Amino acid sequence: MLVAVTDHAVERFRQRVAGTLDARTEIIGRVARAVDAGRLTEEPPPGATAARGSVYVRDLIDRSVVFVCRREGAELLVVTLWEREGGVAPPRVPRRYTDALKRDDERRRDPD
Repeated sequence: MLVAVTDHAVERFRQRVAGTLDARTEIIGRVARAVDAGRLTEEPPPGATAARGSVYVRDLIDRSVVFVCRREGAELLVVTLWEREGGVAPPRVPRRYTDALKRDDERRRDPD
């Protein structure tokens, strides 16, 4: 299976998982190995938006990380990543910060 990665997913990976020199290549490798190991599901992690058509790949190395992907024919496109709560370690970025960003985005869209 071919794996492609968006710039957004690369930035999220750098911010939350690893400050690697080539994050895109590392994500591709991690997702490919996880898919080969059968860690792909259509069931979203708790708290995820569950966008239609999304599939989720649980990382083999860091079990709290879930890659959010879309299928594009024979290719898997990694759109972003999600940190599961209640895992082995707490999320690197607490949920209250990501929730606050969502509220800010909603305020910008509402015409007053």
